[in-house]
Amino acid sequence: MVNTFSPTQNASKNAHIPSFDRYDEIYKRSIEDPENFWAETAQRIHWIKPWDTVRNFDFVQGRIEWFSGGKLNACYNCIDRHIENGHGDETAIIWEGNDPNQSRKFSYSELLRDVSQFANALKSMGVEKGDRVCLYMQMIPELAVAVLACARIGAVHSVVFGAFSSDSLRDRINDSECKILVTQDTGVRGTKQTIPMKVNADNAVTATPSIDHVVVVRRTGEPVDMNANRDTWWHEAVSGVEANCEPEVMDSEDPLFILYTSGSTGKPKGVLHTTGGYLTYASFTHEMVFDYKPGDIYWCTADLGWITGHSYIVYGPLANRATTVMFEGVPNYPDFGR
Repeated sequence: MVNTFSPTQNASKNAHIPSFDRYDEIYKRSIEDPENFWAETAQRIHWIKPWDTVRNFDFVQGRIEWFSGGKLNACYNCIDRHIENGHGDETAIIWEGNDPNQSRKFSYSELLRDVSQFANALKSMGVEKGDRVCLYMQMIPELAVAVLACARIGAVHSVVFGAFSSDSLRDRINDSECKILVTQDTGVRGTKQTIPMKVNADNAVTATPSIDHVVVVRRTGEPVDMNANRDTWWHEAVSGVEANCEPEVMDSEDPLFILYTSGSTGKPKGVLHTTGGYLTYASFTHEMVFDYKPGDIYWCTADLGWITGHSYIVYGPLANRATTVMFEGVPNYPDFGR
């Protein structure tokens, strides 16, 4: 039996897209007048320098460019500009752990501090604009911090789903030639209390010549082996580090992140997402599809290991100054009442 739930009249009236007619109107304009449609849509984010061309498509050559010549920084759009507009004390991220009694909140100002410190820590390890950084973690706050820290300094993050094996991790690191791996000691998810994240990482990096450093988040406190010449605890890496890190000026078509396909239909393919077009789309669709309005607390149940998590846990919500929820566990643990 299928139940259909219709929105209340009040909800429909106040929605960004209150009717199918309105949806058709927006869609029609995007098709018939794409230059002006996307130029107006892109105004929702901050540009250091406006673009020269909205779009440049060549389907024969396979070249697709958005907002060519434009300059911006994704991290600045997700954090700094909100603080500059007086919203630094508003909650950016609510993290709820696998244990219902564990939770943390980060204001936009606190998030900027943590992101800037880790960004500077990455720079101290030799990470430069264009370098790739692999992130292999469960749904913990440091994952979002690391994503934004990479975006801040122009490093290209490659998040690998925390349930993948060491072989899958190794292959993705080698394909994108990552310089740094960020992981955690062990993970928890539902009834799984000792997911061997660091062990998997150690097994992977035995055959990843591009990795110079491994940064490890102490999440559970479980004992793990640490290679003194390669491994660094996250808390030690950021201890005493300057909390000011100027955002790198990025071209609209500069890479923001690489995210690999699952590999269910063959060798995983690294899909490269560039900065300006992606951030515009993530911000726009987060507001329209989920009918986000200022003050809403927004929860996307996806994992950051997939594109849904990138777009609708980090980049879309934070670009829109939302309060976004990160959930480490599963909805049926410790029971279905959660």
